[in-house]
Amino acid sequence: MLIQIVSMSIFSDNIRHLRAQKGISQKKLAEDLIITRVRLAKYEEGISEPPFDILKRISHYFHVSIDILISVNLKKIPKESLLTMEDNRILLPIIIDKNGRDYIEILPHKAKAGYLSGYSDPEFIEKLQQMQLPFITQGKHRAFPIEGDSMPPHKEGSFIVGRFIENPSEIKEGKTYIILSRNDGIVYKRVYKKNKKENTFLLHSDNSVYKPFELKAYEMLEIWEHVCSFCTKEFQPDDLGVMNVKEMFHQLRLEISDVKSKVQELS
Repeated sequence: MLIQIVSMSIFSDNIRHLRAQKGISQKKLAEDLIITRVRLAKYEEGISEPPFDILKRISHYFHVSIDILISVNLKKIPKESLLTMEDNRILLPIIIDKNGRDYIEILPHKAKAGYLSGYSDPEFIEKLQQMQLPFITQGKHRAFPIEGDSMPPHKEGSFIVGRFIENPSEIKEGKTYIILSRNDGIVYKRVYKKNKKENTFLLHSDNSVYKPFELKAYEMLEIWEHVCSFCTKEFQPDDLGVMNVKEMFHQLRLEISDVKSKVQELS
């Protein structure tokens, strides 16, 4: 009973604190959560406990996991630093077969847009298609669709299968990762450690046309280490990507140079 009282006290304090951080009124938050202001006031005062569906709504609204909402005092410990705390673990929904083996969930292109809000939702994960590959046995894996031409030779229609890693400290210098962040969504990049003290990483595209960008460890909601990739459509030899265009211009430059040399010889 004491544990429950302590949890509710932390939860009510956290709701008030997070609402104040956002600078919104009780009325506004209640409207966004689709509940009455009186009901929200009871949660904030610790008078009553929210049912699971409301707790889930609050968690999604503030982008804070339920276990943190009810067990961590966010006034004392900023939520931005929680991903670097040793004892903090974000629960990852997984699906296994009857023999206890992990499936590889496949995130289709049409579901990619909803992944940021559904990545920690078991119902969202359960609806994903699954597959198994005999050479992938250890760890938790998920397949993500690739868009654009920033990471050749991977193109539209390709999928990257990643192995989930819990902590940014496990990132290996210069390896490629699928990373989920609040601002950038899903990105597939080559990752380098920029500032160890500040726990900052530099994300590079293999296509030099795209500039690298920085990402701090606490901004990484999920990290998936590249394991393998597969394509769902055949690419034609004349399929011009950015790298082909660069090579074409290089060849054109050589030809122009050759023409200039011949002109000079004739003159």
